[in-house]
Amino acid sequence: MKIIIGNGRVIDPENRIDRIMDVFIAEGKIVALGAPPHGFQADREINAKDLVVCPGLVDLSARLREPGLEYKATLESEMAAAVAGGVTSLACSPDTDPVLDEPGLVEMLKHRARNLNQAHVYPIGALTRGLKGEWLTEMAELRDAGCVAFGHSDMPLPNTRVMMQAMQYASTFGFSVWLRPQDVNLADGGVAHDGEVATRLGLPAIPVCSETVALSNIILMARETGAKVHLCRISSAEGVAMVGAARRQGLPITCDVAVNHTHLSEMDIGFFDSNCHLVPPLRGLGDRDALRSGLLHGTIDAICSDHAPVDEDAKLLPFAEAEAGATGLELLLPLTLKWAGEMKVPLIAALGKITSEPARILGVDAGHLSSGAPADLCIFDPDQYWIVEAGVLKSQGKNTPFLGMELKGRVKYTLVAGNIVHEG
Repeated sequence: MKIIIGNGRVIDPENRIDRIMDVFIAEGKIVALGAPPHGFQADREINAKDLVVCPGLVDLSARLREPGLEYKATLESEMAAAVAGGVTSLACSPDTDPVLDEPGLVEMLKHRARNLNQAHVYPIGALTRGLKGEWLTEMAELRDAGCVAFGHSDMPLPNTRVMMQAMQYASTFGFSVWLRPQDVNLADGGVAHDGEVATRLGLPAIPVCSETVALSNIILMARETGAKVHLCRISSAEGVAMVGAARRQGLPITCDVAVNHTHLSEMDIGFFDSNCHLVPPLRGLGDRDALRSGLLHGTIDAICSDHAPVDEDAKLLPFAEAEAGATGLELLLPLTLKWAGEMKVPLIAALGKITSEPARILGVDAGHLSSGAPADLCIFDPDQYWIVEAGVLKSQGKNTPFLGMELKGRVKYTLVAGNIVHEG
């Protein structure tokens, strides 16, 4: 299908484009920006007047819950949520059931996702067998099956010798290791930040040093092995400072932050609001502000949705017993726009945090509008307000700390490989 997207404000952070122009699409590719190719005859024209046309969003953390956890969500429901949120490429973590530690499982997930003809799915392979932290997986075979990196999700990896071996192996083959820094012993049993709210509510606490102790180990081993390391969902001011110091030393380290943590703190837990039971926990106001500044100044490379759909019953339990997690795919764009507005960040820079930067970290051809690039686009109204309600969300998981809140920024069209997969 040949498509013209006309009169839109085209923003492409990768190529530093921000102006009103037309986009021309044919055979699943972007064939021109501005002037049409010779003899171009469109099958459909999208009038994007007063809308922003940008690369499809790239999300570094989305749990799809398949295989094995379909009672929480299905691939169909979460792919629909992704394209409704303008997300055209996403990384899914290996903590499925069974774990993504065998090539056949990775190939099956990729095949299922391709057949849905919606967002591109990039599996993160398990770093150790069964995510048990004992034996390394066959990373080369998993890479051949379609894994773009290797991680441990939120499962503990307390054996530093195994972590060292994993980094050495990954460094040898140029693989990227994704780790969420948290010392399992310091965090054991905790559900909330070690601050005044946890003390007042009597909740088991997770201290900031649980992140920084683990972060110190990861940084030292990255320096020793030369492995490419991506730090998932940094949550503290001290963590941001340590990442900044490591990067100034030239270490190949990148990091992201969950979009929830750019807006919320421990104070939002209120009186045991289980929608705010997240991993990592919401920390103090100073930590939240440091995360926002870290994004602004580039210490933090990207924003992710940290999409983790949870079934309703698991969230109705008392805070300490409720399952951690929140839906996020459909909120990634408006919450990023909210951060940008509050921090006075130019729109082109804000969109870079959810398009070109995460694509660079993933190492995939996405997040840009270059001529010849795959026609994965998000077209949104930056000024349209909407209320976050369970009935509006496509995800099977309806829980989010932002339920009932009015947000600005609504996706109108999502295109994947030149096909219109969402029209709102």
